[in-house]
Amino acid sequence: MNSVSSEALDSEVRAAYLSAEDLKLAASLLYQAYHDDPVFLSIFDGENEDYEQRLRASIREELSAFWQAKQPMVGLYLGETMVGVACLNSPNDGVTSGRYWHWRLKMLLSAGYFSTKQMIEKEQRILDAVPLKKFHMLSFIAIHPLHQHHGFGHYLMAAVNTVLEEHPDSEGVAVYATSEKYRAFFQDTDYQLIEQLTVGDVSGALMIHYREQGV
Repeated sequence: MNSVSSEALDSEVRAAYLSAEDLKLAASLLYQAYHDDPVFLSIFDGENEDYEQRLRASIREELSAFWQAKQPMVGLYLGETMVGVACLNSPNDGVTSGRYWHWRLKMLLSAGYFSTKQMIEKEQRILDAVPLKKFHMLSFIAIHPLHQHHGFGHYLMAAVNTVLEEHPDSEGVAVYATSEKYRAFFQDTDYQLIEQLTVGDVSGALMIHYREQGV
């Protein structure tokens, strides 16, 4: 399936699964969105002069791992312009902190052993706190800075809900929101707060969108 449809998406806005050609643009968009994220600032030492290089490498390898594992990555487009992206781990294939050995090796080479170890531990801590057996994990979500505050985030979340509907064995979508702004956004899109979770020196909200009964 090449596209993700939703009644909420109008004729100018569409959501589609990313192609290989989209990954570079998606990585650039995610880099802008997560540059000041508390989790990455902590893991990759935001005060270090090579922080940006390590963050870029991390996002690039994350997207590569998603692509190779055939995990759902959704792009939101205004005409032909990508304005948003969301990356999820499917319930059966990718919700694990173990990852794949080649991803770990690349991360060790690009981000360093300590940063890789911290990222894996962070993921496991969050996953262990999710009160579901089978679920999607919303690992990345971003709207291009020039297109924020125009409702595109809600379009993108409608596409995420479509991904959930396509996997009847998934009980819902979990997300770890590290800022009050993101927490408010997810609450507005029907995500429920499960608990405030501290990972290392970062505090965030673990939230879940539950599958609607009968869907």
